[in-house]
Amino acid sequence: MTITAAADGSALGNPGPAGWAWYVNDDCWRAGGWPHGTNNQGELMAVLDLFRATAHMPGEDLLILCDSQYVINAVTKWMPGWKRKGWRKADGKPVLNVDLLKDIDQTLVGRKYTFEWVRGHAGHELNEAADVRARAAATAYQQGVAVRQGPGFGTPEGEPPAGKTPQDKMQQDKMQQDKMQPAALQPDAQPAATPADAAPAARPQAAPAPAGQQELFGVPGTYDEPDLFSELEEERAVDRAEASAEAVVESLERELLRPETRADLGRTGVLLHPDFTEIGSSGRIWTRDAMMMSLEDNPGGAVELELLGADRLGEKTILLTYRSHTREGSALRSSLWVLEGAQWRLRFHQGTPEA
Repeated sequence: MTITAAADGSALGNPGPAGWAWYVNDDCWRAGGWPHGTNNQGELMAVLDLFRATAHMPGEDLLILCDSQYVINAVTKWMPGWKRKGWRKADGKPVLNVDLLKDIDQTLVGRKYTFEWVRGHAGHELNEAADVRARAAATAYQQGVAVRQGPGFGTPEGEPPAGKTPQDKMQQDKMQQDKMQPAALQPDAQPAATPADAAPAARPQAAPAPAGQQELFGVPGTYDEPDLFSELEEERAVDRAEASAEAVVESLERELLRPETRADLGRTGVLLHPDFTEIGSSGRIWTRDAMMMSLEDNPGGAVELELLGADRLGEKTILLTYRSHTREGSALRSSLWVLEGAQWRLRFHQGTPEA
């Protein structure tokens, strides 16, 4: 038998009131969150709680449907390397959300599981159900009302409820004692749906708080989607609110040229489109996965940008052309940026070294 479940996270403001949820069917799901967290923390917590909730069924295969390629790659590809490096990235910086990742790593022992990526907000029934519940949990924390936690999985008599640990219980008791001040509802947030016959709960239950050769842009050297919005994204959006689209794209391109940005999987996950492709000067075609992993290991040095043009090809498409300058020389470059929701993301890049 295979248990198929969708796992999803949500953060209003990112960071902000955050929620997570996993969903099998209407009779088997769970949700929770924190007063303040990030989208990635919600995504990771949903997966962690799902493994905990099914710990009493270790012989069952688990198929996890997830719209976060960051989470999928973190669990299935990157964690072994991070562990060997003491949970540090190639640049020596600590891995983000390390406490959640360590807990997930422990729950994987002896389990049979498979991750499957699904496109978010594309009508996938299980993914949509998990998304609705995760967002409802985040909204509940925003409003200071009770979270609908869901029935979870049944557990053998005498065992703690699905996904619960003694630390969870302590955190829940503390949350029930604290007085939360309701926050104003953001314009795009939907109130959490509560059945008329549902008994009022004390306070939202909190989950364990989380801790915390490539040729892109002339950097010589060599993964799916960290669907992550960095904690500075909201502040950046405010700064750019009155800027033209062309100015915003130029600013993002300059940001992507900085080594500290290229070494940050979270930020590059925001800037690179899920279908990003680069044709390198060697003729090699780079996928987003290969590029992101390589950039994390070798972000290269600083690159200066000499803008040649910023041409709007359509309402949601801008072509940026420029000359890049590095210690190795200069190159002529073109970048195609597309607007996805409220975020400009790099869809295609190509560079040619100057003689």
